[in-house]
Amino acid sequence: MNKNKLTLRDYLLMALISVLFGIIYLLAVYAGTALTTVLTPMGLGILGYEPFYGIWFMAAIITTYLIRKPVVGIVTEVIAALIEVLLGNMFGVMVLVSAFIQGVGVELPFTFTKYEKYSYKMTILSAFSATLLSFLWTGFRSNYLAMDWRIVAAIFVVRLLSSLFFTGYLSKLICDKLDEAGILNQNLDTGEVNE
Repeated sequence: MNKNKLTLRDYLLMALISVLFGIIYLLAVYAGTALTTVLTPMGLGILGYEPFYGIWFMAAIITTYLIRKPVVGIVTEVIAALIEVLLGNMFGVMVLVSAFIQGVGVELPFTFTKYEKYSYKMTILSAFSATLLSFLWTGFRSNYLAMDWRIVAAIFVVRLLSSLFFTGYLSKLICDKLDEAGILNQNLDTGEVNE
């Protein structure tokens, strides 16, 4: 049997995570909009969504961590984004492209270990990779080259800190706690000692 073949349990888990994070992602958009409104009079409105970026990578990392098969994080990330758009995300279909890029960013480090290592080191690398790819994508879309370098640096730093916390740390903690509680009905082997 192909170890990368998805089971019914995998599909159901992907669907559950997609719906849950589609809702969470939309709430993060509203929070980012509110923060943007507060920061705009100070000339910092462009930073309004940055503290929430790590949240937008969570569906991909949690799915990849729990299912441990190629592409599941990317697919779940895109489906969660689709649900977010259908629920009313004002950025529309472009969110799907961003979700694909974010999913690739999250999964990229795991491909180098053949989806066998799931330590904090790996989730931190995943957070950095997702930050970098999403930063390049939004930089292209928003023309960061035309902006003051200090604002661009602030965008990257705040996004990275958000990603390190939500994607690199909190997501792994959630998955580890689910495993410890026996909710996953399987003992996840991290492939190395938890760091």
